[in-house]
Amino acid sequence: MESITRRGALALGAGALAAGSLGRQSAAAIPRADVAPPKLPIESGASLRVIRPARFVEPDEVIFRENAARFSEEYKVPVRVDFVGWEDIRPQTAVIANTGSGPDVVIGWGDDPHIYADKLIELSDVAEYLGKRYGGWAFLAEKYGKRHRTNNWIGIPFGGSTGPIVYRASTVREAGFDQVPDDHASYLKLLQAMKRLNKPAGFALGNAVGDGNGFANWLLWSHGASLTDEEGKVSINSRETIEALNYLRELYPTFVSGVLSWLDPSNNRAYSAQEIHLTANGVSLYFALKNDPRTRPIAEDTEHRPLPRGRASAPPQGATVLNAMIFRHVQYPNAAKEFIRFMMEAEQYEPWLSGCLGYWSQPLGAYREAAFWNSDRKITLFRDAMNHPYWA
Repeated sequence: MESITRRGALALGAGALAAGSLGRQSAAAIPRADVAPPKLPIESGASLRVIRPARFVEPDEVIFRENAARFSEEYKVPVRVDFVGWEDIRPQTAVIANTGSGPDVVIGWGDDPHIYADKLIELSDVAEYLGKRYGGWAFLAEKYGKRHRTNNWIGIPFGGSTGPIVYRASTVREAGFDQVPDDHASYLKLLQAMKRLNKPAGFALGNAVGDGNGFANWLLWSHGASLTDEEGKVSINSRETIEALNYLRELYPTFVSGVLSWLDPSNNRAYSAQEIHLTANGVSLYFALKNDPRTRPIAEDTEHRPLPRGRASAPPQGATVLNAMIFRHVQYPNAAKEFIRFMMEAEQYEPWLSGCLGYWSQPLGAYREAAFWNSDRKITLFRDAMNHPYWA
């Protein structure tokens, strides 16, 4: 099935997999507290099925499966892992919730547990242990992991992918700018100049789970608008939203044609083919370019910068979060909880994080110390994806 390769079509290659192997060795360097794990005796005859979104970088799947196999070997619990297309994970989760049958562990998107909160097993024991052991939870991890207005955990975030501006530095200079500006007016002028150079920008509008929502959220947040307020009340019907839409009317003509039909891999392909020279994306695009000799010159000319602030006080970008949940109907809840805990322990998590090259940035503070974060200055701004102050 092609969807399982997705951004993996821009293969990271052996170098990224090697990073995962090094992670096994460097996991010992991750700081951790001496905390006893929760007592979760695994049920007799337990077996697990896990579903999660398909990979965007090859090591995401390879190392995740390897870690699941380690759990099976250590605990004698067979584990089946299915990788599901990004657009399909939510419909499948809805079927699981409504039929009361299906996978034991569902790793969905950030807000998915909150849709089914009354049908989920509480995970506070696992979350509190992991937080104490690994330096505390990041801001977005707490937002997405805890049930609204409580301290009860209904999800365990595995990580988050953020999408800053990715751009060709030479093109931005050619357009008359030293870097991508932070204010709306100058940003529009930059994109207009790039369009005149026939080196346009491109952003997914509407069909991409990660990139499309990321762009729409930025458009609102950078104008002071939001979908809901701090109390969870719908707030999109506002003057700021109208201003954001009017700004988009000016911005849209600067984009390459076809963005209305783009899916998540589309901007990757367009940037790699030099059809666009500015977009927003996770770290996967840069490393795919860097690890392919044919596109390495593009990587060398590529820089990252936070999304333009506009009226916001901080970069108005969030993260696409992986969030694990367990439905009440599962037959082996302790085995499912232990699987989540095991996968988040340094011996497993560090190789996965390193192998993914930070594509799913860590939700726990201790993993900021992973050595690969200092391996390339161009990836540093991805490190704190889960501490962005914006969420949807």
